[in-house]
Amino acid sequence: MVKIIRKKSLNSTVTLMEVSAPLEAAKAEPGQFVILRASENGERIPLTIADFNREKGTVTIIFQIVGAATWQLNRLGEGDMIQDFVGPLGKATDCKAAKVAIVGGGVGSAIAYPVVKKFHQQGAEVHAITGFRTRDLVILEEEFKVVSDTFFLMTDDGSYGRHGLVTEALQLLIDKGERYDEVIAIGPLVMMKFVATVTKPYGIKTTVSMNPIMIDGTGMCGGCRLSVGGKTKFACVDGPDFDGHEVDFNEAIARSAIYRPFEARAYEACQKSSKVSCHLLKADKEVS
Repeated sequence: MVKIIRKKSLNSTVTLMEVSAPLEAAKAEPGQFVILRASENGERIPLTIADFNREKGTVTIIFQIVGAATWQLNRLGEGDMIQDFVGPLGKATDCKAAKVAIVGGGVGSAIAYPVVKKFHQQGAEVHAITGFRTRDLVILEEEFKVVSDTFFLMTDDGSYGRHGLVTEALQLLIDKGERYDEVIAIGPLVMMKFVATVTKPYGIKTTVSMNPIMIDGTGMCGGCRLSVGGKTKFACVDGPDFDGHEVDFNEAIARSAIYRPFEARAYEACQKSSKVSCHLLKADKEVS
């Protein structure tokens, strides 16, 4: 078990939690993830490490409330315990390039942030681009500004920052003559697919962070399999970082949609169960 020492709502659907996990904090690196269970009967879910502090012995996770497991996790508060918290898992992002562009989409920006921070700490020139559907969903803007030499914040509807997609900002930088040793994209599968499409004609090394369905996190279950360069890879042990020009995104997108109806039903069931419990508790109090 690990204790939640800080909880903060970043927007209406995204939550930050800092937990006391000294063993995990001592080994964590950008790009790695943990697998946790909110409660004894909870679902195992992978969450990328958003930050860590070795001195304090803490690990920060940022998650979007999209299903039953993240909804249950979000019900916990400061001082509560997370049942299981295992990590760091996966391979750390290789942060050795001298000049990089790092692209984060939506809650994927939380995963991109520690990567940007690590490159910045090592003296690299870092151009960061983050994208959100609308102003209300923007997260970590000030944090990115501190560790980026150039920073673009994009919104699909133009309600904040620059109007447009992250790929448009990346193309603009390339057209201006920026030459990158590497582009790293982290976010929705469709976004990463099109970032790789932008960079391929220029021969720019492009790394994408894949986050498919995972169960055990050790490569045994096969749930996180991907096709990369015509070969089967497992995101939990071979990744989560892969060559964006070799990932079969169409297959990955199709596989990611398989469990969406089940996730929606489980989420709805949890909410209904919670409402029933609240009504029962209220009734008990009124009787007493």
